[in-house]
Amino acid sequence: MAKDQIVSTMFRFHTLYCIIATLSVFSFISIICWCQFSSKCYSMNIIMMQKAKESIDLLTFPYAWNLLSFPADPPSQILKIGVFVKKWPHRSHAGGLERHALTLHLALAKRGHELHIFTTSSPNCTFPTYPFPNLVFHLSRPTSGGYLDQAVVWEQLRAQNSTGRPFDVIHTESVGLLHTRAKNVPNLAVSWHGIAYETIHSDIIQELLRSPEERQATMMTERAMKVVEEVRFFQRYSHHVATSDHAGDVLKRIYMIPEERVHIILNGVDEEIFRPELSLGIDFKQKFGISKSRSLVLGIAGRLVKDKGHPLIHEALKQIFMEKNKFQQSVTVLVAGDGPWGARYKDLGANILVLGPLEQAQLAKFYNAIDIFVNPTLRAQGLDHTLLEAMLSGKPVMATRVASITGSVIVGPESGYTFSPSVESLKKTLYKVWNDGRVVLENKGKAARQRGLQLFTATKMAAAYERLFLCIGREQYCKYQK
Repeated sequence: MAKDQIVSTMFRFHTLYCIIATLSVFSFISIICWCQFSSKCYSMNIIMMQKAKESIDLLTFPYAWNLLSFPADPPSQILKIGVFVKKWPHRSHAGGLERHALTLHLALAKRGHELHIFTTSSPNCTFPTYPFPNLVFHLSRPTSGGYLDQAVVWEQLRAQNSTGRPFDVIHTESVGLLHTRAKNVPNLAVSWHGIAYETIHSDIIQELLRSPEERQATMMTERAMKVVEEVRFFQRYSHHVATSDHAGDVLKRIYMIPEERVHIILNGVDEEIFRPELSLGIDFKQKFGISKSRSLVLGIAGRLVKDKGHPLIHEALKQIFMEKNKFQQSVTVLVAGDGPWGARYKDLGANILVLGPLEQAQLAKFYNAIDIFVNPTLRAQGLDHTLLEAMLSGKPVMATRVASITGSVIVGPESGYTFSPSVESLKKTLYKVWNDGRVVLENKGKAARQRGLQLFTATKMAAAYERLFLCIGREQYCKYQK
């Protein structure tokens, strides 16, 4: 019996090893090819194409559409767009997917397009209202798992599609509309905010950081099989939008989706809200009693949970405070957000201020009050909005060295810092930030804002999506001329 168990265990280990080894080979190939159009090479290729003044086929364009310049005026064709999102954001309680949905579709509504949002609403919740008659919500009760009831929303879509003119395009935020329904919709685009292949990197990081007292994770084999499952059903979606350069490469090379069906459109945030404004920062500091004698103010924001890296930065700060009393005396750390790690930050000392969740207007003040924004995320998927908000606010950023961040956001030292997901690497980078001081950080902040204006504004994002949606309906819009 014991012998059978040993053989079974060895077989499972061998199977897992083979799966990870295979994925690693694909990843290695992916990284080699992806590096060909990242950082400086990325910009140089774009410049060369623009100088050539040749017409670009947008469907096979291998870079982020945010780099292109689309007309500022709304197009002559007003689109009727159907949108599927499992949850619409409510005040400060919104994840990256919900914030993307809000920012993008409000911007498209402002440009005059007719939008129909198919989403969930619980019976006792008040739903937000907006001053756009062309923005219509079709609400339904969520399933027990919190998802859209596919049968209900499909009937809502069919009813609306038969009223007046049919939809020009359908947009689903991740699996808002499941592949079982999406396979029948040729004019559909799906935006991915995280795919299983990327989460394997996150799993590896968290396993390496696991303490001896914690139970060993058993998810890696399941995650590898999830990748296989996604490779199969992703093919059923007509067009795919990757929100980072790395995700776009993975979709094409690992998930084997034809390049003309994969489009990179980086996330964007509202540049009217997130901008440098000195007075906002001064007011925020006064409100929370932050002394002018503090030489450095670090900012952290988001969900205060394990996979966002809060155990990592908590331990790094704890060790630094013990090693360098002067660091603790001269640095203030502002923590915005809610989650179990909020209370633990308070135990580190009086120079850690836990602010709780902040509304957008308060977040804008928060970014203006800090000297640098720190994102210690352990999640390798998606493109974190907080980094983009900080950059648009003119602040340098410091984040974990994962492919989506180093490939699309912090592509060099000009605008910030990156670190490996370990306590020692994070400590080393925090010390460097402290030694560099405010003058260096201000210069990096200016460079960060310039990159933000080039790539990460809501205007840039909405214009790119608008052009994609037009292109899906009419071939004439698939050609780009500078």
